[in-house]
Amino acid sequence: MAPPAHDRLRRLVLLLVVATAAAALLLAPTTADAALPRVQHTPTKADGSLAILVVGDWGRRGQFNQTLVAQQMGVVGQKLDIDFVISTGDNIYDDGIANTSDPLFKESFSNIYTANSLQKPWYLVLGNHDYTGNALAQLDPAIRKVDSRYTAIAKSFIVNSGIADFFLVDTTPFIVHYWNNTKFDWRGVAPRDTYIANLLKDLKCALTASKAPWKIVVGHHPISSACGHGNNTELEELLLPVLRTHGVDMYLNGHDHCLQRVSSRDSRLQLLTSGGGSKAWAGKFKPTLDKVEFLYDGQGFMSMRLSRTEARLAFFDVAGSVLHCWTMHAQKLKTTTTTTAAAAGH
Repeated sequence: MAPPAHDRLRRLVLLLVVATAAAALLLAPTTADAALPRVQHTPTKADGSLAILVVGDWGRRGQFNQTLVAQQMGVVGQKLDIDFVISTGDNIYDDGIANTSDPLFKESFSNIYTANSLQKPWYLVLGNHDYTGNALAQLDPAIRKVDSRYTAIAKSFIVNSGIADFFLVDTTPFIVHYWNNTKFDWRGVAPRDTYIANLLKDLKCALTASKAPWKIVVGHHPISSACGHGNNTELEELLLPVLRTHGVDMYLNGHDHCLQRVSSRDSRLQLLTSGGGSKAWAGKFKPTLDKVEFLYDGQGFMSMRLSRTEARLAFFDVAGSVLHCWTMHAQKLKTTTTTTAAAAGH
């Protein structure tokens, strides 16, 4: 005997409700879906330590000493047996690349960083000059078919590398005056306020979840700087409080074409500029309230050697000479600095 019509209707409604709820659960973003994408970089050294080079503002077809900086990066990279390279942005001048087959890419990257020690992953953020071209081209997986080292899987992403988590943050949209320039490629970014709010929310979640001894944030623009552009008010207001609250150890940036170490006036945060990959700005300085530990207004790059308990950092010039080096201790307020005679005059 068939059930009454009203029972069949009730069961049908119930099935529809259950099916709708299930579909909603499948389509709703999970915490993982909403989070910043991640790259897992497994350390190769037995003790889990890492060796890294940091360079920014470089892509000029080898001009303005880019080739010389690249050569010394190769030498230092060999000595340290580096695991990867971090780029702090402005990867291709003057206006990024037009597409993944743009010859500028090989002329400014593949044909320049040829040393064996530099044939490691390069993790990159975009700078403002990358945004005035086809900003999405550098994120396109097809670019890795041209050069497999080039790893920018999103405008903001995380590199998990055992003892250190690197949070690569897209800072260009923070800068208000860029939004008046029609050359900027804002696809996937506008509206600005929503984009920044979501990015900061995801960054806070990721920093809170991180259990790594070292938390290092990478952006293109400086927060506090005594060089060139000086302090950035948008990042001071929006990004800096997040770094302080979540115990970030270092903020790495470019944009200012110099090498610089600044100690935050009210936290253990080190604000480190490595923007000397090619053209430098000699003699351009700005005031900042934070403590400027070191400033060199020439070309060069930075190295980092990280263990579970300490970080050894150094700046190198275009000749490969050590300009300034120091040690940080994980989760401690104390830092130890050693400067060379060459650095003392800067």
